[in-house]
Amino acid sequence: MGQNGLISSLIEAQRRNYPLWVPVFLGIGIGFYFVLPAEPQGWMLVALGVLILIGIGSLLQAGHLARVLIMAAILPCVGLELAAWRTARLAAPVLERPMNVNVEGRIVGLDRSASDRPRVLLDRVVLHGVEPKLTPVRVRISLEKDTDPAVLQPGLRILGYARLSPPAAPAEPGGFDFRRYAWFKEIGAVGYTRTPFVERWSEGGGWRQWIFKTRIWLSRGIQRALPGRKGGFAAAILTGDRSGVNPGDLVALRQSNLAHLLAISGLHMGLLAGFVFALVRYGLALVPRVALYHPTKKYAAVAALCAGAAYLGLSGASIATQRAFIMTAVVLVAVLLDRPALTLRAVALAAVIILIRAPESLTEAGFQMSFAATTALIAAYEWLRRQGWWRETQTDVRWRFARPVIGVAATSFVAGAATAPISAFHFNMMSQYGLIANILAVPAMGLLVMPAGVIAGLLAPLGLAVIPLWVMGAGIDYILQVASFVSGLEGSVRAIPAGPTAALSLICLGGIFAVLWIGKGRGLALLPILAGVVLWAGAERPDVLIAENGRLFGVWTPAGRVVNSEKGNSFAASIWLGNDGDAAPQAEAYARAAMERRRGFAAVDLPGQAGRMVYLGSRQPPENAHEICGQARILLAPSWWDRPQGNCFFVGASELRRQGSLAIRLGSSGLEVEGARTVSRGRPWTGN
Repeated sequence: MGQNGLISSLIEAQRRNYPLWVPVFLGIGIGFYFVLPAEPQGWMLVALGVLILIGIGSLLQAGHLARVLIMAAILPCVGLELAAWRTARLAAPVLERPMNVNVEGRIVGLDRSASDRPRVLLDRVVLHGVEPKLTPVRVRISLEKDTDPAVLQPGLRILGYARLSPPAAPAEPGGFDFRRYAWFKEIGAVGYTRTPFVERWSEGGGWRQWIFKTRIWLSRGIQRALPGRKGGFAAAILTGDRSGVNPGDLVALRQSNLAHLLAISGLHMGLLAGFVFALVRYGLALVPRVALYHPTKKYAAVAALCAGAAYLGLSGASIATQRAFIMTAVVLVAVLLDRPALTLRAVALAAVIILIRAPESLTEAGFQMSFAATTALIAAYEWLRRQGWWRETQTDVRWRFARPVIGVAATSFVAGAATAPISAFHFNMMSQYGLIANILAVPAMGLLVMPAGVIAGLLAPLGLAVIPLWVMGAGIDYILQVASFVSGLEGSVRAIPAGPTAALSLICLGGIFAVLWIGKGRGLALLPILAGVVLWAGAERPDVLIAENGRLFGVWTPAGRVVNSEKGNSFAASIWLGNDGDAAPQAEAYARAAMERRRGFAAVDLPGQAGRMVYLGSRQPPENAHEICGQARILLAPSWWDRPQGNCFFVGASELRRQGSLAIRLGSSGLEVEGARTVSRGRPWTGN
């Protein structure tokens, strides 16, 4: 068999899985768009569109192998076009500079900030003194902690005085770019206030506003019925409103690998739809005439589908919930059509729909973790069903008591392994005892919390929801105790250094290949996975990091990164330490190495006897500025505009304004400097 024949036979062997590769190749094109150094010009997109049309036209005359190759070439181009179109469609004004301003707008979103302050998302914005054509479509503002709850009402128009800024550039070059995230949320400014906002009037809206108001009404009703931490958890899993979740509980859930219980995903949607399906089917079976002459199974499927759709809307329709609903809908529609549900195809269908609707989802941790876990679980259980020892555990009566534990353990292990590299990449941490936590907590979610929540919802109109809510609260309390216990174990969390995007991409592509490829060659999946691991392990962190405002810097030392401030710029410090794979708090990083400090001055030796870094916080250069520059390798003076005489590398106000946060590496040939603004320059969301 010749080379062409071998390739043709390998591709032919994949025929059954052709549809599963569609979202993969779409995603490749979308991912390529987001890593481009500059926005594609209009003529490039037009030319690409013409090539897509030519490719589609040639499919009619091409042979089987050629059609597959043409589609493999077309789909990434379509993905790139989708991402570019979505970016252009959401173009909206972004605040040009920080300002203190009177802000007026309608509340269309409610949550809490990292500092546990109530936070509002406003649309129909008016910035007094700013032209309407320069006013952002949406702004997000953190309010005072003691804000009157009467102000935090969906659809209410509020007015107040706030400090607004453009969405922040990355805390370090190549880091998470909040500007891109804000662009696709149409958020053109973020800020905070130290003074109360006041009510203006309530504004109406369309069906989205009605759903938002209903969600918040239900959330607050749940929290009144279940006061405290239990109510916040219950509201999060039933309505998607996390504003009432206790911050300490959220940390414990993340560290114990139980945060997925808060994200409304396949577990919640499956439990809800399955419970409604069983309730309706077995309820109708109690009526002999209905059971004998009516398709009760299909009636139950319709009821479950309606319940899932209602849950999707009322929970905020996050990416994980959309994926879960689409998959659940495919299964239930298959019941209605008397056909088996093709589960991996359901995953592919969900991915295609979401990528077409919101291509930027590909870059978000929620999308990646949701689809990685679901795909791995389906593939793993398909493999297990072919194993004799697994079939024995599922059918032999001797295993009846261990069966639930085995199922939860297998599910947790597979999902944890699939999402581990994604979690490590985005959150720089890995839970060491997540398997134990899930074995202990997930059964309570399925047996107590979700069924009790559904029953409470059905009985609430009759005023009989007290008992099921009590049961739900007891289950939640148990889950939170498990999270607290596991997260408190020594070594429960392992810090992971940041890796390059290419490393995660290679690992994910290798995993996808291992799941989707049929027959010979599947072992080749190890090559990209190993390449990604090596690339990640070989990534070097910058020797020096400087915050965008220049008031904080961090230098790498044998003891870890040392920072010049014990408290200030805490967000940037936490990002730097997290990306270093360092779980230490800022105060510990401040004290860990010798640094000369006094008011408005700091100096520390650079790694490898490369000289000294000096920080001067004075507004004007002192008379001996040239001497300081002559003695320092790096001089950081964020308030100075003019460079002093001397041979130092000078970082002043103009450099910080132009480049943003800086990463400096001490190479053998000199300093290698990257700026967060210049590295990502040329995209619509960067503003330059």
